[in-house]
Amino acid sequence: MPRIAAIQMVSGSNVATNLQIASQLINDAVNKGAKLIILPENFALMAMRPKDNIKIGEYYGSGIIQYFLSQQAKKFGIWLVGGTLPILVNNSQKIRAACLVFDNTGRQVARYDKIHLFDVTTNSNEQYCESEIFESGNKIAVIDTAYGRLGLAICYDLRFPELFRCMLSIGVDLIALPAAFTATTGKAHWEILVRARAIENLCYIIASNQGGYHVNGRETYGNSMIVDPWGVVLTRLNRGAGVICADIDLEQQANLRYKFPVSEHRKVQCQLLIT
Repeated sequence: MPRIAAIQMVSGSNVATNLQIASQLINDAVNKGAKLIILPENFALMAMRPKDNIKIGEYYGSGIIQYFLSQQAKKFGIWLVGGTLPILVNNSQKIRAACLVFDNTGRQVARYDKIHLFDVTTNSNEQYCESEIFESGNKIAVIDTAYGRLGLAICYDLRFPELFRCMLSIGVDLIALPAAFTATTGKAHWEILVRARAIENLCYIIASNQGGYHVNGRETYGNSMIVDPWGVVLTRLNRGAGVICADIDLEQQANLRYKFPVSEHRKVQCQLLIT
């Protein structure tokens, strides 16, 4: 059975330092036998100011962060889901939060741009408006990998079950969820939502979160977890930087879907936006 890993970080405001830490954690995951590894949202930068994301933004297909991801995948012969990084948009003052996937040769094989932007007030002292600098994506992404059909979602997407249902319509087996869930919303909803998305779609969810206090004053919830298609939390990491791993059993998943054919019982179909 293939082993997958979720990496949890407490990223700071220095890209080089964050990449060095990510490299160490990827190495740890490889040493634990992981063949598919997911990094968290904003792994390369937890910005002091929102516009700092634009300053480090890269054009699609080139840049320090993309080179790093490619080289790590190639070096270790792994499939690597690169959390999110800011990708510049032509003829726009905004960027996209892009999740890029690299195969075991270092080739970039998929891109998903975050569809649902986090424009919320969590309490009187905590307010976010991602749409000030980010442009929303408009296509879902599900790709074939050596370890099953992999879907991509990012953080706030977790609250929109129709996105995950659309992935199920095209045969998703496991879903990577890079995130930087706040401590406030995480305490209330993180585990409930992650497990619900796994149960609804009888799929594995690899939820890779940021987890701790950041130099910009933000606190993220952590509790990265890998959940199986029955909603069982196979492994989790509460706080701080680290790696969690679990083995996935696609044969067992297929048997469960045969005995419990939720997908076949649906009466409402979604309109797909497929890359």
